[in-house]
Formats: sequence, C-alpha cells, structure tokens
Amino acid sequence: MRWNLFLLLSLLSFSCFSQSPYLFIGTYTNGASKGIYVYRFNTSTGQGTEVSTMRAVNPSYLCVSPDGKHVYAASENETGGSVLSYAFESVTGQLSFLNSQSSHGTCTCYIAEDHSSRWIFVANYCSGSLAAFPVNSDGSVAPASQIIQQFGKGPDTARQESSHVHSTIFSPNEKFLLAANLGTDQEHEYKFNASENIPLTEPYDSSVFLKPGTGPRHIAFHPTKSDVYILGELSGTVDAYHFDSLSGKFSHFQRIRTTAESFSGVPGSADIHIRADGKFLYASNRGTSNTLAVFEIRKDGRLEMKQTISVNGKHPRNFVIDPTNHFLLVANRDSDNIVVFSIDQATGLLKATGTEITIPNPVCLKFLAN
Repeated sequence: MRWNLFLLLSLLSFSCFSQSPYLFIGTYTNGASKGIYVYRFNTSTGQGTEVSTMRAVNPSYLCVSPDGKHVYAASENETGGSVLSYAFESVTGQLSFLNSQSSHGTCTCYIAEDHSSRWIFVANYCSGSLAAFPVNSDGSVAPASQIIQQFGKGPDTARQESSHVHSTIFSPNEKFLLAANLGTDQEHEYKFNASENIPLTEPYDSSVFLKPGTGPRHIAFHPTKSDVYILGELSGTVDAYHFDSLSGKFSHFQRIRTTAESFSGVPGSADIHIRADGKFLYASNRGTSNTLAVFEIRKDGRLEMKQTISVNGKHPRNFVIDPTNHFLLVANRDSDNIVVFSIDQATGLLKATGTEITIPNPVCLKFLAN
C-alpha cells in the first residue's frame, strides 16, 4: 500500500512538473528589475506563474546545467563582467548563490556549459574576448583557465570599430566551440577537449568569413541535418551552411533576409532557434522592425520565409520555444513584457495568444524541461 501511494504521488509530481516546466528569466537591472526570475509555465494554457527571484546585476544571459541542478549567468557590465553560479532546488523553485568569478572582459553577453558540466564559456562583447572556466564538483565556477582575445574590425565604423565576441556555442557533438564576432564578420571555430586543462585549441584556418557588414551574433544547428544557420545582427540576414561535424568545415549555400522585402529600416536581428522537429526556423528582429520571422526548412536545408509578425513590444532579444513546441515566448526589453505566441504545428506560423508576462527589461529566457 505504501509503495502504491508513493508511486502515485511520484507520477502526479512528474505529471505536474512536465506540464509546468520552470522558466528562468534574465534581465537588465538598471531599472526596476531585481535580477533573475523563476516562473512555472503551464504548457496547456500558456500562462506563467512567478515562483521566486534572485538578486543579480544585469544577468543578461543564462544557461541551465544538463542535470537541471545549477544555473549560470553572464553579469553584463561595461567596466567588468562576471560569471555567476547558482544551485537550483527543483522542489521549491529557489536559486541559491554559490559564487562569482571575473569574466576577464567587459559586457559579458553569453554563457554556455558543455554536456559533461566540466566547463563554462563566456563571450565578452565590448572587450572582444572569450574565456573558459572549470566547473567545481559543487557546481561553483573556478577561476578562468583560458582567455582568448580576438582582434580586427569591420566596415561599420559605429558597430565594428573593434572585435566584439557575441556568443560561444557548441557544435552538437561538442568537438568544436563556435564564437561569433560581430565586429570582424567572422565565426571563429575552436577544437574543444573537455579533459584538457586548456580546453580550446586555437583556430586552424577554419574561421568562417561572412559578407562584410553582416555582424554575426547567434547561430542554430539543425537537430537532424548537417546544417547550421548564422544570424547577422547588422545585415538582418541568415547565412546557411552545410557543416561537417568531424572536420568542422563549412560550406555556404544560402543567404536570406529576416525582414519583409518592403522593410527598409534597421533590422537589429538578435536571436535564432529551430523547432525541435527541425521543420521551422525562427529569428527575432529589434531595431526599427520589432518582429519575429518564421522560415520553413526545406529538405535540402534551404529556408523559405513564411511569416513576419509583430512582437507586440519593443526591442525583442532572446526568445524560446517551450518543451512541447506549442508556444514561443519572446522577451521584449524596452516594453517590459514577455509575449506568448502559439505555434501552428502544421505550418509553423505564430499567433499572439494575448497572454503576457510583465517583467522589467527581460532579455533572456531558458526552460528547464526535465
């Protein structure tokens, strides 16, 4: 009887958790925001419920450990960035501060952890560098063991006056770490070895050179095809490449804009994601556009635009697709709202549900699905 009761309670708990995964929200704190917000998101209704908050300074990008027990934040500051580590208790939804380390750069804007949970990598936008941090057994972050400074500039004298590393993203097999440099129009590629004390090997004639003025920002790997898509912030375009996961070589096959043909303003593209089934790609545009773009991914990997839709806010940054693939949530920094869109399962098209989460200056959204 006791075992049956325990099993029933366990199943009910799992059902509740899977239907209401945790949503972590990173923000800028130069206004009314407190830092990191923890919500439950109801995957049936699209509603969010606040669970807890953790004070932090400009936690502008977050990553959740593979086991869901730790959360890491890039603390963005023009005078010196930090890496913040937290333990997460899934029963209560509470974050507990573990420690912080200097990012060894300024405007730290991206953070990622490898699947083995041995390493944390950050991108320092203003100072144009990336850094690698060992992860301690308790989930805290050790001092940086490798710092790589990138150099160069691009044709846009206002935005590309120097190196600006904007993301550090692993290839699916984690043989490579890719670092997008908005300032130099390059996607730098490093060999990654989690067992080494110095985990990254310098680029070996493998950097991808994009069209001058592209300003690469984020990338998305296809879940089943050998394709990768690079989002250009300055150009408002997606560049598609075939990617050899063993050699790391890129082969370009398409460039497509993320705004409607009639749009003539500033795109300010920010984020890019592919639905888990690999059928549709989505991209956000800030600038004067304030839209989401929807693309169908053809069998050959090429993109076909299907929709551009208003984000119902201003300055959309990071967005996320929920674990069920039924909702897309976009963080609008300058209108203090997270807008929930439904996703048509057959067409991939978006429709505003009318549901929003009001939070000051939201910029990053991450789900804990397990």
